[in-house]
Amino acid sequence: MRQLLLLGRPDCHLCEVFEAALHAHPDAGRYRIEHACVDDRGEWRMRYGRRIPVLLDEAGEVLGEGVFDPAVLTPGNGG
Repeated sequence: MRQLLLLGRPDCHLCEVFEAALHAHPDAGRYRIEHACVDDRGEWRMRYGRRIPVLLDEAGEVLGEGVFDPAVLTPGNGG
């Protein structure tokens, strides 16, 4: 099972919408999705603080940001 990290902030409406769409994806069960506040690490805050929500893969590569794109979890598209 691949691991994904969703960075956001508490009370971030766009983050909540992104997360709901992510969990509703038919292939979401193939992933372990962790959540973290972008402000928990200075590195995250500097790199992603103005781009949340941001979805990262196991290698720390950005899979998506802002609005969830279902294609990122589709096999053959990196998913």
